[in-house]
Amino acid sequence: MKKNLLVVVLVIILGLCLSSTVFAEALKVGLVFDIGGKGDKSFNDSAYRGLEWAKEDFGIKRITLEPGAAADREINLRMLASIGYDVVVGVGFLFTDAIIAVADEFPDTKFVIIDGFIPDKPNVVSCLFPEPQASFLVGMIAGMKAQEDGKDTVGFVGGMDIPLIRGFEAGYIAGVHYVYPECKILSGYAGDTPIAFADPVKGKELALSQYDNGAWVIYHASGLTGAGVFEAGKERKRYIIGVDSNQNFMGFIEETGENFGLTSMLKQVDVAVY
Repeated sequence: MKKNLLVVVLVIILGLCLSSTVFAEALKVGLVFDIGGKGDKSFNDSAYRGLEWAKEDFGIKRITLEPGAAADREINLRMLASIGYDVVVGVGFLFTDAIIAVADEFPDTKFVIIDGFIPDKPNVVSCLFPEPQASFLVGMIAGMKAQEDGKDTVGFVGGMDIPLIRGFEAGYIAGVHYVYPECKILSGYAGDTPIAFADPVKGKELALSQYDNGAWVIYHASGLTGAGVFEAGKERKRYIIGVDSNQNFMGFIEETGENFGLTSMLKQVDVAVY
């Protein structure tokens, strides 16, 4: 009798434990995109991909928001924290001031900044990446391709002219010259404001100029602006190196079956968000 009673008690305890596990509330994660937003096939899409992986593997509840004006960054972060999201991700260095402003107000919320560094705040995680090293590798590929095809010039198109993107350029130049010291490198930036990451027309204009001045391969680090670089490459039938996500497919010309997407520098923002 006692043994049967013990079994019943154990079954009840086990059932309660399983019930609490099954009905535990899912982790809530909010992500606010950088300029260019979802669909840029580059930086933002990489962050979104990591969020989707987390949803599939961990069953998180997630929401994404896209800022319009710069002030929306802080508004969106504060809104997500105030409605109880456990983790709030700001995609891009432009979120630095906004997260600094909001983090102290919500000490129980975990904030994550991609491409930024915020020290001395226990509820903030900063994700930084070795972009110059990865850019060095694609620079080697660009230099080798130019040399192999008997060309002497490659190019670089950056988005916003800031130290972060200058790091991409510096690594790329070092990689090109490591394998092809005599190679010339043309560089251009889409602007000095955040919209420079979301201007495909300017990207195409810069790339066409570089191609017409002899560039055989162009590496872009410019977010959505890079869509214009791919358009220029396909028009001139010259090569493009993508960034952040695998953009090789963007160099494909359906009518001819040719693909001028040479390779892509995978920064793996998706892995960091995941």
